[in-house]
Amino acid sequence: MANVPHRSVNHLGTLTPLEPDRPSPQPLSHSPSVVPSPTPPRYPQAPPSFRPDHMHSPNLLSPSNAIRTGSPIPRMSTPPGPPVFNTPVKPAAVPFGTSPATPQPMGYSSATASSLPVSTPSYYSNGSSTGSQRDLPDVVRMEEPIAADSPYVLFSANKVLRQKKLANVASLGFGAIVSAGREISPGPQIIQRDPHRCLHCGAYSNPYTSILIGSGQWQCVICEKMNGSKGEYVAMSKDELRNYPELSLPLVDYVQTGNRRPGFVPASDSRTSAPVVLVIDECLDEPHLQHLQSSLHAFVDSLPQTTRLGIVVYGRTVSIYDFSEESVASADVISGAKSPSAESMKSLIYGTGVYLSPMHASLKVAHEIFSSLRPYTLNVPEASRDRCLGTAVEAALAIIQGPSAEMSRGVVRRAGGNSRIIVCAGGPITYGPGSVPHSMSHPNYPYMEKTAIKWMETLGREAHRHNTVVDILCAGTCPLRVPVLQPLAKTSGGVLVLHDDFGEAFGVDLQRAATRAAGSHGLLEVRCSDDIRITQVIGPGEEAYSETHETFKSDPAVCIQMLSVEETQSFSISMENKRDIQGDHVFFQFAFHYSDVYQADVSRVITFKLPTVDSVSAYLQSVVDEAAAVLISKRTLLIAKSQKDAVDMRATVDERIKDIPLKFGSQVPKSKLYSFPKELSCLPELLFHLRRGPLLGNIIGSEDERSVLRNLFLNASFDLSLRMVAPRCLMHQEGGTFEELPAYDLSMQSDKAVILDHGTDVFIWLGAELSADEVKSAAVLAACRTLAEELTEFRFPAPRILAFKEGSSQARYFVCRLIPAHKDPPYEQEARFPQVRRLTAEQRRKLKSSFIEFDEESFCEWMRSLRVVPPEPR
Repeated sequence: MANVPHRSVNHLGTLTPLEPDRPSPQPLSHSPSVVPSPTPPRYPQAPPSFRPDHMHSPNLLSPSNAIRTGSPIPRMSTPPGPPVFNTPVKPAAVPFGTSPATPQPMGYSSATASSLPVSTPSYYSNGSSTGSQRDLPDVVRMEEPIAADSPYVLFSANKVLRQKKLANVASLGFGAIVSAGREISPGPQIIQRDPHRCLHCGAYSNPYTSILIGSGQWQCVICEKMNGSKGEYVAMSKDELRNYPELSLPLVDYVQTGNRRPGFVPASDSRTSAPVVLVIDECLDEPHLQHLQSSLHAFVDSLPQTTRLGIVVYGRTVSIYDFSEESVASADVISGAKSPSAESMKSLIYGTGVYLSPMHASLKVAHEIFSSLRPYTLNVPEASRDRCLGTAVEAALAIIQGPSAEMSRGVVRRAGGNSRIIVCAGGPITYGPGSVPHSMSHPNYPYMEKTAIKWMETLGREAHRHNTVVDILCAGTCPLRVPVLQPLAKTSGGVLVLHDDFGEAFGVDLQRAATRAAGSHGLLEVRCSDDIRITQVIGPGEEAYSETHETFKSDPAVCIQMLSVEETQSFSISMENKRDIQGDHVFFQFAFHYSDVYQADVSRVITFKLPTVDSVSAYLQSVVDEAAAVLISKRTLLIAKSQKDAVDMRATVDERIKDIPLKFGSQVPKSKLYSFPKELSCLPELLFHLRRGPLLGNIIGSEDERSVLRNLFLNASFDLSLRMVAPRCLMHQEGGTFEELPAYDLSMQSDKAVILDHGTDVFIWLGAELSADEVKSAAVLAACRTLAEELTEFRFPAPRILAFKEGSSQARYFVCRLIPAHKDPPYEQEARFPQVRRLTAEQRRKLKSSFIEFDEESFCEWMRSLRVVPPEPR
């Protein structure tokens, strides 16, 4: 059957810093010209106090900066000694490939050369030097004390051990969780000129740079080579140099705006005008369809008026809806059996239909289309219904890339900025390209699944190449064959999320998926002092090959191509010492390059200086337990691809807990037990939550759900990752306040209400005594729900919020996530859960009698079973 469009018509009646608990990612910069806009510019020029006289004429092309104008992203080389880079669907410990760096020309301009002081000619040869800082005359060191914590970069320890043997103990490890951060906000950290970069390694000038103020030469903190500044850093004093943001702030944003694409629109309009295409499963039974329609109606009502919307519906065929007629819901229909041909899509796209339309012109038609959807009528099981999801996504990509007339202006223009395809799926893909057989017992199922996975991965990469993110939101009870769908979302930079139904949580995710900030063309560069080696990177990215980015003469950077740039995601970077460290400090520099949602090119540069220590105690005191736990958890989950792997990883967690006191603790006198280091008092409890929670434990029975949760965790921001490892427990108190308590079952007091935030799920538990008073319990429940919504307001995916009473069947979801501390003796209960001290003897007796005994160990019992004495709580 020829894949030719047919018309089907249904007539109808009608940078400021990020808050510490919300790290995030962001994107790059170029194009020197600023597009005129009736609104104030998104990225204003830096205030005069940050622009010395010689800054008023920015350098657009500088050999000493090693920047090529016209390149969309400053490109870096892969490291000479390549590390291991891992992504959720690839095997662990796959080494980066190496490729020789391309040498760059090293010449300085004559102006720069003439600015060198007469007394120092022997130090320089074409702007380079092998001399150290202390040998240079008139050196100004710009460094100022800067806190080691940051909303964008969180190290597992704020100091580095000098001894290689102890620093590289695998059971504890060292690393950082890195996020590109939130959107750029106007401020002194914004720089609208080319950065000064080291010609040798590509590092950026920063607050720790040493500068020859007479000549403006600066010394790189990574490779210690000298570089020119074209005279910009020539100054009379250190105070004058502080007017440069990059020399006074640990984080700066190099921002350039301009007309980058044929479809460029002004910055004030570009974000909200980026297309959103809904790809909707039409093979739904009536109850699911009703919930989906409600969510879709609310979704389009929430969109900004300038957002361009497309609607594609799929079953056995693909219907691409036309917004050109206001009184009817009409669609062009193509076969779903094979990929749409170029000719058929060209005749459709270049025809008279309007397939992307701004909400202010198409809101009524969108509601009409959703109301026209009908439930599945054939007598076929859900899992066996024909769904050509692959063909539908191909069609959605085609209408995003092709021209579409805008009803409001009658002009043709392409999609600008990031586009987003949101798939609303109720079952597996069983028809057309990328499909698998209805039954897993099919004799060819393994081969067909492998072929489908490869095809979906290719489709995802094609979407990513066109700056389009594909999010797949699934709902219902039908098996979804997640291994087939996951590659499409992952390689495009999107997410796959499972929901129980198409109701409230699905509707919230639908809205957040369309409106969350996402950059494109993302590249992350990580540079460290020569004593440090990066061994592993986990997150939403892939190795960036040398031909895809600019290289420098001796660039040690680890370069990662980011699949998407969002504040809800992060990278976990593991590091180790190459050798014993002799210096007093080591440097780390993280550079994110991307195009943001306003089509500005951004380079966000973050530089850190960490002190080195010989004292093990001083090092352990600097360990950030939560960051260390998240890094350990991500390394563990990377290997736990199946239920069997998860069981093996629990044993690995046990071995880790036993090894840390052997290396950093001490043996209890006259005993075979070892004391866990008191400086790491929170770490073992966090890992105990990991071991028994949904990521490694037996709480989740479905492999599909486990796979989705694992992939989400490996890419998640620090805040969400921490919550997914260890739940946060809040008890409602009289007067409407909430008290934060350890996540122990001792919080299940009959006259209280408790909120448990476990990242992707939030539970509200109401005690039996409290529930007996209907008026009071209703007020308390409302207060708890309000707090739960506030805590998760910016979280994506949006968690389920479930409320239930003590003793109900659903309460098991809550109970199984709490540590069974009721089994511990009273003195340990009081030490680890001080709130019980406030209970009367009668209340404690009632609390103890309310528990049902089972075989699971408490935290203290687990530690002692490993022959380790648990640390005293802080």
